[in-house]
Amino acid sequence: MNSLKSIKYYLLLCFLGLIFLQSCSEENKRKLPFEVKKDLFDTLQPKDLGLKLPKGIETHTIFKPTDSIDHFSNGAVMTAFKGDLYCQWQSSSKDEDSDDTWVAYSRSADGIHWSKPMVLAASLEQGYCTSGGWWTYKDSLIAFINVWPSKVSPKGGFTHYKTSADGLSWSKEKPVLMADNTAMNAVFEQDPHQLTNGRIINAAHFQPGLQVSPIYTDDPKGVRGWMRAHFRNNSEKNNVSQEIEPSSFRKKDNTLVMVFRDQFSSFQTLASISEDNGKSWTTPVETTMPDSRSKQSAGNFPDGSAYIINNPVQSKTRMPLAVTLSNDGNLFTNAYVLRKGGDAIQPLQYQGKYKRLGYHYPKSFIFNDNLYVSYTTNKEDVEYTKVPLSSLKTTNP
Repeated sequence: MNSLKSIKYYLLLCFLGLIFLQSCSEENKRKLPFEVKKDLFDTLQPKDLGLKLPKGIETHTIFKPTDSIDHFSNGAVMTAFKGDLYCQWQSSSKDEDSDDTWVAYSRSADGIHWSKPMVLAASLEQGYCTSGGWWTYKDSLIAFINVWPSKVSPKGGFTHYKTSADGLSWSKEKPVLMADNTAMNAVFEQDPHQLTNGRIINAAHFQPGLQVSPIYTDDPKGVRGWMRAHFRNNSEKNNVSQEIEPSSFRKKDNTLVMVFRDQFSSFQTLASISEDNGKSWTTPVETTMPDSRSKQSAGNFPDGSAYIINNPVQSKTRMPLAVTLSNDGNLFTNAYVLRKGGDAIQPLQYQGKYKRLGYHYPKSFIFNDNLYVSYTTNKEDVEYTKVPLSSLKTTNP
């Protein structure tokens, strides 16, 4: 009899244990910063993942290399200032992050005809520069420049900025400052976002090496007063954190979400949340958003809905390029293809270090009721895709 009671007691404990584990599993699911609708991406259709093109979509070329000019381009990021469109990117003769890398920019009044590349930041005598993104404040266009001195070891850099009132004449380059007035010893992500209270949030990759961290400032120009948020990386390898190259969006309940590339090749987007306007963030966790281990872009439309732009594939194949949408920032329920892969992508024209087919490092912004997505195709053509916001629905009609 006692033996039978012991068996029943053991079985009861096992049953309660299973319930507890299931409860923990459900709790962990609820704690994910966001989720993606199951089977949203059809992996059996690699050209477009079974996604439709949005109505009214346009794609334009900003810069295309020829035999006599630079063959490498990456890090394209756009903005609008006083009615004109601007795009900056890193440029070099052949290879990625080579010593001759400089920051080019071009502008356009109509988005179709673009000026020849102009120098935003020349390459360093000992080191090089890459694109750091834009900010606008009143009558100032602010350009951020990531500076990579060769003497910094392990590899890392600093963030500088220039300002202009007309997009042609620029101030002297100065360091971006932290709240204690020291120079930011980190390279800036190209994706600052402004909260409703005026605070600017972004992320930077701090020395030694590239240790990513969310940052924030209440300076409306975004050039000083930066604070490193309370944040813990999962791990690092070779002085580079697992989480790099993030972007962010806001949920309907005003929770902030930062999405990261996973440098350790889970091929899933990592994400962290902040509930105190960017002062502190949770440790990033793996989400259900597939990602090609690349830079991505996220944000919000004027109605508050959230979007993520990336290559939603579980490999290093950076195509197709897609935008995925959520009404509330919790569940992403619909997606559109912006650029298809397969025979839809132009061929690679010139060889170079780290160059390959694909739509690389997208960045985005909203202007005149359109979503603008800039990227480099095959790391040589600087292009952008424009989509009317009215064509992007969070659910299928």
